[in-house]
Amino acid sequence: MARETVEVVGVSAASPEAVWSVVSDFCGQWHPAIATIHAEHDARGTLVRAFTAHGEGTVYREQLTWLSDSDHTLAYTHLEGIAGAQSYDGRIAIGAGDHGGSTLRWSARVEAASPRLQAICEGTKAIFEAGIAALSETTLATDAAEQPRPLPASAATRDIVIDGEPRLALTTTDSDGPLCLFLHGIGGSRGNWLPQLAAAGGVMRAAALDLRGYGDSALGRMQSTVGDYCDDILRVKEELGADRLVLVGLSLGSWIATSFAMRHPEMLAGLVLSGGCTGMSEASLEERETFRVSRKVPLDAGQTPADFAPAVVEVLAGPNASDAVKEQLFRSMAAIPSATYRDALVCFTNPSERFDFSRLTMPVLMMTGEHDRLASPSEIRGVAGRILDQAFRPDIRYETIADAGHVCNVEQPAAYNRILLDFLRKLPR
Repeated sequence: MARETVEVVGVSAASPEAVWSVVSDFCGQWHPAIATIHAEHDARGTLVRAFTAHGEGTVYREQLTWLSDSDHTLAYTHLEGIAGAQSYDGRIAIGAGDHGGSTLRWSARVEAASPRLQAICEGTKAIFEAGIAALSETTLATDAAEQPRPLPASAATRDIVIDGEPRLALTTTDSDGPLCLFLHGIGGSRGNWLPQLAAAGGVMRAAALDLRGYGDSALGRMQSTVGDYCDDILRVKEELGADRLVLVGLSLGSWIATSFAMRHPEMLAGLVLSGGCTGMSEASLEERETFRVSRKVPLDAGQTPADFAPAVVEVLAGPNASDAVKEQLFRSMAAIPSATYRDALVCFTNPSERFDFSRLTMPVLMMTGEHDRLASPSEIRGVAGRILDQAFRPDIRYETIADAGHVCNVEQPAAYNRILLDFLRKLPR
């Protein structure tokens, strides 16, 4: 099989936001060649568009593989309709123009037998040119973006304790459907997730867990491993009678969630990773040791997390974080027992594996704060791109949360919740 890339670039006088409001409607009938189009969903809830072209009887199907409202990019893969195409992956990116307006870039990577490849590429170029011309010539209203769906009413919550070794505490809702389980970061607790818990509980059952040693959960008798955290998730799943899970992690919680996904992909209906993913699994031994020692020194000197919490908050918080947000981050950090922080630190800096992203068969949402110093947008966007490249039939969404630091769900709960709920609503019940 031969491969070739087709790319067409154009400009529009309209703003990137206005152009994106049209292009981002994956099943919208904005292209002049489309006669009919409708949305379908596969068993995972992943969006597929089925369409016909004027003058043809062929039904084409394409699956959305990547979406980023913050980056104004989407990608898709061809499922059926283009005769002779072994693979066909398209991408649209809308950026700011050099002198105002927008730049539109539409590309496709095509694989087919040589006699057929040229015809597919020629047809692709014509389709791209017609689409970009339509977007360039149409006057797009700057307020054309669809209004966001209203947030559901907050679900009632209750606290429960799972007895055993160790004791686990969580806050849960009583909604139906898969269990959406929230996992906090190394400096947090389940209380960091309460706004998300109440919102997600309006869509499906939700619970926020205190990781072992945090909050009302007990520390295990031995040094914790990531396998122990994964076993705790299984205990919660069994206790609440959930058939499938959606894991939502922040920082350390994202690493734990991804570790669980490596072990039990069949149990996950979705995976949401905020401010992290790979943890220290791709760091060198020297990098991991430097990280561990730098954070262990104050503990060895007799300090507690409450003592160094102010310095940690300065790293976690974005430049415009409110005093109330900083106070919440401080309280979370200050409440952590020294033994728990040391235990989590040792676990985090001793990863047992590098992740094989081809095992991620579920829809994945990745988010990070615009001002995150620990998991920058470029880093998390890069990891999301690797999942896109390595997963089979990927379904990836990446978003940068504007004006947020590392704990983006705490700094910008409304923005975080809207993206999270968009993701949860598409998942099958």
